[in-house]
Amino acid sequence: MTAAEEQQPAGRPAPVPGPPRQRTRIVLAEVSRTGNRADRTRSELTQQTRVGETLVQGLVRAQLSLALRLSLLVLIGLGGLPWLFAIAPTVGRVTVFGVNLPWLLLGVAAFPFLIVVGWAYVRLAERNEQDFVDLVQRPER
Repeated sequence: MTAAEEQQPAGRPAPVPGPPRQRTRIVLAEVSRTGNRADRTRSELTQQTRVGETLVQGLVRAQLSLALRLSLLVLIGLGGLPWLFAIAPTVGRVTVFGVNLPWLLLGVAAFPFLIVVGWAYVRLAERNEQDFVDLVQRPER
């Protein structure tokens, strides 16, 4: 028995001399690239990971910002009218079609103003949500 045969474990064939084999390198990063970005992002959302939580917090922050901006608009638009009438009493005494201007502004014009602000809020909130969906479903570039 030769020295090479003595070092081989039992049941294992002796190595065949010849050209060396090419090694195959397996890297986890290459495996993770096979799925597309949208699938990964959706899984981040459904599994409530840190990335998914950050994406949802961004949407909530955008919706809150929109709500606060439009609330400020309503507060200035409707809440500023009594201040206007207190600061400039002559404006409060103006009559239009026989009705005092404060009654027209606060009693009649306030409702269309609130409807327009509500319509704008719904439209802009839906746009925020669509931007979020587009972000989640955007393919990797």
